[in-house]
Amino acid sequence: MYDLIIIGGGPAGLTAGIYAQRARLKTLLLEKEIVGGQIAVSDVIENYPGFPPISGAGLMEKFEQQARGFGLEIKVADVMDIHDEGRRKIVKTSEGDLTNKAVIIATGAKPKRLGVLGEKEFIGRGVSYCATCDGPFFKGQRVLVVGGGDTAVKEAVYLSKIASKVYLAHRRDQLRAEKIIQEKAFATSNAEMLLSHVLKEIRGKTGVEKAVLQNLKDNSIKEFAVEGVFIFVGINPTTDFVDVEKDEQGFIKTDQNMQTSVKGIFAAGDCRITPLKQVATAVGDGAIAAFMAEKYIEEIG
Repeated sequence: MYDLIIIGGGPAGLTAGIYAQRARLKTLLLEKEIVGGQIAVSDVIENYPGFPPISGAGLMEKFEQQARGFGLEIKVADVMDIHDEGRRKIVKTSEGDLTNKAVIIATGAKPKRLGVLGEKEFIGRGVSYCATCDGPFFKGQRVLVVGGGDTAVKEAVYLSKIASKVYLAHRRDQLRAEKIIQEKAFATSNAEMLLSHVLKEIRGKTGVEKAVLQNLKDNSIKEFAVEGVFIFVGINPTTDFVDVEKDEQGFIKTDQNMQTSVKGIFAAGDCRITPLKQVATAVGDGAIAAFMAEKYIEEIG
């Protein structure tokens, strides 16, 4: 039996693993994809204290090295369900059932889809949700980025170094990204801001050829010739496998101790309700969750 199982290998999960190992808890971290989470595919991280600009993959490699250095056991497995049996939990995975005393959910969230015509049909053929992953395929071509938050604007700047032209479409009349990120975008010569615009349809034959946008100020419709469409309009939490209290979007409700509605099940990082989704806040969540899990395990004996 494990003392603690951590589900998710992003910043929150790896931090929880470091703290759990230092507390000498018998701990297992489960990750179904790549250790590092969504942030591992980010081009550059500029706001994590103590580090000059560094790639997401580079930062997460350091997190993983430190966690493994403390002896954290990491396995690849998909979690399907968690059964609460009071003083013990049964985590049902693709590799079998695991018994433990406490669980930390740190599964993060995945990119949201717009649901516009052509989006689903062209995924992998011009439609992408990861500029770092797919940007190099569009060298010298024209691309559209949809969204106005930090991720969308940062990825538009990144793509401007690869693509010949970058359009950035946002439904509001001003961007939501940090001012310093906006300044970089507006100073980028081959990036054009399409504020008060929404994507209505993606067209093409074998791949993306055109994006149809509506100008919300005058309701006019215009086609833009592009070979790629990158969508950054928010995220959906990966929380379907656990039965705890959540909001209408599926984000887990916790108290200040990262405790969910089920005793012994904690949540940390982007999968929970939090006003800010950043590496720095995920790290704080993970540390608190591990600390409180340790206290819980001590209490139940």
